Amino acid sequence: MQPPRTPALVLRGHRFDASRPAVMAIVNRTRDSFWSGNRHADLDSARRALDDAVAHGADIVDVGGVRAGQEGERVDATEEIRRVVPFLEHARSAYPALVLSLDTWRSQVARAAGDVGLDIVNDTWAGHDPELVGVAADIGAGVVCSHTGGLPPRTDPVDVRYADDEGDDELAVVRDVVRTLRAGAEKACAAGIPAERVLVDPTLDFGKTTRNSLITLRHTADISALGFPVLQALSRKDFVGETLDLPADDRLEGTLAATAVAAWLGATVFRAHDVRATRRVVDMVASIRGDRPPALALRGEPAPDREELA
Repeated sequence: MQPPRTPALVLRGHRFDASRPAVMAIVNRTRDSFWSGNRHADLDSARRALDDAVAHGADIVDVGGVRAGQEGERVDATEEIRRVVPFLEHARSAYPALVLSLDTWRSQVARAAGDVGLDIVNDTWAGHDPELVGVAADIGAGVVCSHTGGLPPRTDPVDVRYADDEGDDELAVVRDVVRTLRAGAEKACAAGIPAERVLVDPTLDFGKTTRNSLITLRHTADISALGFPVLQALSRKDFVGETLDLPADDRLEGTLAATAVAAWLGATVFRAHDVRATRRVVDMVASIRGDRPPALALRGEPAPDREELA
């Protein structure tokens, strides 16, 4: 059986698809990111993280100025702009061809970043600000459509329940994810964003229990069937930690296992803290699927003629 394939994501002259999956590096301009290995409140630290990400194979860099969860400091729009815009200006100057993404749910922050040549607005809170998708269209950016179970920004899930009239509790979360992402993608296209710039992200952990996230992950193919490029943001998340009973520092192997499954099932963009490891995993899966040729194919080939080597 052929594994699923989704349409290409096309941004800034780059084409990402099953043969060329994209790694989206995370740079958090915060002091309180859930993983201490990605806290770059200092701009110089953020610049070094950018350089490392590019050197290790990142195709996209996603910058955020606010911690996703409800713990941590309050950050208003003015402060968020102060954190992300100088970084984006530096990144665009240093790497003109790099795809740049902004993780925000606020339209005014996306608008402030529009002049730097922003390529993606990563709306991890599922259209909480109804003007955000229009701003993305206005500035010529793509958009990430997400699923949060209806929760507002910076809300941790409590007493989560998914049910529908089909009476199948296990798959109810998958149906809700698919419905929400389809609606978000249709809204983005209606706002004028080309389909090749619209990503759908099932947004594991957000509005979901660990069991919900595991079910959704193994149904990635259902999300691929929507006909848009699929983003999976899996890196060191709580569903990995709870599944293996591990803190954030020890979740790399679990993250990479989840990454390989998602890649096999059709996801082509991977938001990651560990860029080099993720790059190697998604390229290997693409080659196993038959979508990417090996970088070398020398094993078993005839030995070179000795006279030619003389």
